Amino acid sequence: MKVVRIAAALILSLAFASKAIAQTKSFQLSADAELVENGALKYLLPRFSLKTGVKVEIVDVGGDARLAADNEGRGVFQSAAGVIFRLSAAEGEAKVFVDRFRDWLTSDIGQRAIQKITVDGANPYGPLDAKAIVEVEIEIEGDAVLGEEIAHRRCGRCHVISKKNRFGGIGSTPSFGAMKTLPEWEARFQTFWTANPHPAFTQIEDVTEPFDPQRPSPIAPLELTQDELEALLAYVMTIKPKDLGGDLILQ
Repeated sequence: MKVVRIAAALILSLAFASKAIAQTKSFQLSADAELVENGALKYLLPRFSLKTGVKVEIVDVGGDARLAADNEGRGVFQSAAGVIFRLSAAEGEAKVFVDRFRDWLTSDIGQRAIQKITVDGANPYGPLDAKAIVEVEIEIEGDAVLGEEIAHRRCGRCHVISKKNRFGGIGSTPSFGAMKTLPEWEARFQTFWTANPHPAFTQIEDVTEPFDPQRPSPIAPLELTQDELEALLAYVMTIKPKDLGGDLILQ
């Protein structure tokens, strides 16, 4: 009986330790107001979390790391005017996740993401070497066939996806083909769950926060795994922009 109790206690201890590790797979980040207000972090952080499972909380001051145009930390990208933004980390348990964010920002994938940030129709940031700023194609790994099925089943309740549901969707909601005509269509699709009204009813596994119990989803939740999201994006890449005879204007 004593051995059984010790074994049970050990199992519980390991379970709590595992839960604690999972709960700490995140860090707090403070950043220059510019990066918060112009949407740069709103674009970058979900992509980082999607690839790594590490969640990042933006805080005004303090935190586990800071991303700013100052002399602290390692340079990770620069503005079009040549201002260098550096990432610095405080010592602590979260430093390993901050290091992963730094490595992601300076990787090929992270640098391509930085080059795709759009503010007022222009790209304000790029790699530290300005000569390396070039137009690149977004590489999406996913099952486009599965993505088409997911798009019609999950997104078709609001959007016209293709001719298969041309009489569906909501009249005030643009079709996928119409959205593909927008200059920043990649950013819109790749972080759609951060743009209203999606946060109210969308859950991306290991990326988005659970719904507030006091504010549950007003409709049947749109729930996607990271693999399903990759499949959906792969399908979107195959859609041809719709000929609208003019620019699409979103209200």
